[in-house]
Amino acid sequence: MLELNAVHTLALAGIALFLGYALCRVIPLLGRYNLPPPVIGGLVFALVAWAAHARGTTWVALDTSLQPALMIAFFTSIGFNASARLLKISGRQVALFLLLASAFAILQNLLGMAVAVGFGLHPLFGVLAGSTTLTGGPATGLAFAPLFERAGVSGAASIAVASAMAGIVCGGLLGGPVATWFIRRNGLTSVRPSDHHAPDEAIAVEVATESQREYTALKSIVILLVAMWLGAWVSKLITSTGVTLPAYVGAMLVGALLRNLDDSRGWLGLSVATLELIGNVCLSLFLAVALMNLKLWELAGLAAPLLLNLALQSALVAVFCVVVFRVMGRDYDAAVMGGGFIGFMLGTTANAMAVMRTLVERYGVAPRAFLVAPLVGAFFIDFSNALIITGFINFWPH
Repeated sequence: MLELNAVHTLALAGIALFLGYALCRVIPLLGRYNLPPPVIGGLVFALVAWAAHARGTTWVALDTSLQPALMIAFFTSIGFNASARLLKISGRQVALFLLLASAFAILQNLLGMAVAVGFGLHPLFGVLAGSTTLTGGPATGLAFAPLFERAGVSGAASIAVASAMAGIVCGGLLGGPVATWFIRRNGLTSVRPSDHHAPDEAIAVEVATESQREYTALKSIVILLVAMWLGAWVSKLITSTGVTLPAYVGAMLVGALLRNLDDSRGWLGLSVATLELIGNVCLSLFLAVALMNLKLWELAGLAAPLLLNLALQSALVAVFCVVVFRVMGRDYDAAVMGGGFIGFMLGTTANAMAVMRTLVERYGVAPRAFLVAPLVGAFFIDFSNALIITGFINFWPH
């Protein structure tokens, strides 16, 4: 067995990432439906691990200790995109998207409970395999696992991890094809807004000398790390109140605060383009590491109710995406938001961003989608989902 440390694991993730890019270029079906290369490459390694496990061996032991840092770095970079000016423009869109996401989280739980009851299981099994792990992700699932254990769902932690990781796979694979179908069926195209990025910033990057580019990159990395550091304290403060939130929320809030202070005062001279570049690199590596570490044999060994629930949840979110597309405006941004909606309602916001980023790389920018989806998927939905989960646990008869 090959034992890898954190650096070796990151290097292997890089190989998996570029393998994904190569497969997306070589296999037309993958490129046609905009499947994220990190998901494809990571799944290849996960399948190899599954084959080795079937023979009674383990081919590699990964050290995923850098995975949380990569995730937080990416969402911190998203926070730096949260300009108050753009928020004012899309304020109504954020509220609508949150309402749709919250309504769908309730539907996820009702469908999950129906499946659980149909198999004679505890009804709250469906809530755990519903919005707790699909909308909330593995962090929310593990955080709520003790509550489900006390409510009568045995093995809640294992169920949470399996459901969340399977949801990540389904969200990454389903979001791109559904959004692509909307774009092609309706003949949608991107319209680049004049205020998406400041023109002078883009010009400054183009004419900058090598030393200036090095300084800008170094400053961006340091600012990102400081925001992550301060964000850890903010997250600790929030969780001390009893609210369960992903670890990246604090850093994302700090990034948004620094961005808006810089917009008004110009103290930091932020290069949003450089911060986005760093964040996108972290996102790709994070997804590759997460997918490589997926134990597919555990998913195959799960009970039929969990597998059936995942299949029905995937079908439900694909159908509900029609509602999302229509309510959000029936335009190109709405189609991209639909792909992101599937990504974070089945997996994580990182999955949603990967799906949307793959779409915009092919079809053009979608600034409204990249403002609305991260704000809802990475922040607001966690609040409403925690209330929904708590409500089902405390008030549903069981």
